[in-house]
Amino acid sequence: MKKALITGITGQDGSYLAELLLSKGYKVYGMIRRLSVPNLENIRHIMDKIELLSGDLLDQGSLIDVVRESDPDEVYNLAAQSFVKASWGQPVLTGEFTGLSVTRMLEAVRIIKPSARFYQASSSEMFGKVTETPQKETTRLYPRSPYGVAKVYGHYITVNYRESYNMFACSGILFNHESPRRGEEFVTRKISKAVARIALGKQDKLELGNLDAKRDWGYAKDYVEAMWLMLQQEKADDYVIATGETHSIADFLELAFNVAGVSDWQKYISANHPKHVRPAEVDLLIGDASKAKNILGWTPKTSFKELVEIMVKADLEREKNS
Repeated sequence: MKKALITGITGQDGSYLAELLLSKGYKVYGMIRRLSVPNLENIRHIMDKIELLSGDLLDQGSLIDVVRESDPDEVYNLAAQSFVKASWGQPVLTGEFTGLSVTRMLEAVRIIKPSARFYQASSSEMFGKVTETPQKETTRLYPRSPYGVAKVYGHYITVNYRESYNMFACSGILFNHESPRRGEEFVTRKISKAVARIALGKQDKLELGNLDAKRDWGYAKDYVEAMWLMLQQEKADDYVIATGETHSIADFLELAFNVAGVSDWQKYISANHPKHVRPAEVDLLIGDASKAKNILGWTPKTSFKELVEIMVKADLEREKNS
């Protein structure tokens, strides 16, 4: 039985990845921080099938202990401070959690289980102020937030350990991927929840920033399969994972209100709200996942329209029952 360790198992990606690995017969370990009230909502339904270990990305010793205890064949490093907007308010902490912590994880694996295969969650935010469209693995990195900068560090330190220590270490440069398990501070989930509440008469208005910002949005459940595929290859490498389509926030809003049966959506939206406008905006992200298609055999299964439907219907259900 293969063993996998997932950091960030309670998050959107971690929970879907845990489900996928369980379905493939893995023994799954998840690392969580020791909090007085941990948020286990996303993994509650699989708690009896996984083993949780306490560790902290800021504490090297605890990471070494977690790797020793789990003795993993595969390590998926998904934990980070992953909210872009918060990274301006907490740039140093974001650097620690999202950047330096990758070195700590790699060191723990190198010291205890160097034969383990390592996956690093890189991000399309590394491209930032894009220098070519669409973006691929060789596109110049130009991050536009402390989060993006920290992810660039994590990305290159993974490459460095691969080349310096001959470790099987790869990065998935994932473009935006969403689901009903997305945190409520992220714009897509913020929209799906607000739309459900507006449709049910629980809310009147939704405040947002730039409605013209465009993203390449996919379904998280599809994207975790790409993570697993990367670690099954003969050679470690980095891959862009994306749909190759771009949609604006306004497109997302229109579809979301449509799913909820609400017409004339503009009257519910307050756009360009100062508190939601970033100091430096990333205007257009669209990925070229040709390499993942050719080498991994991976393609996204869920369309943008289907993704919005999944999210809005899940939030309508939640709001009806709350």
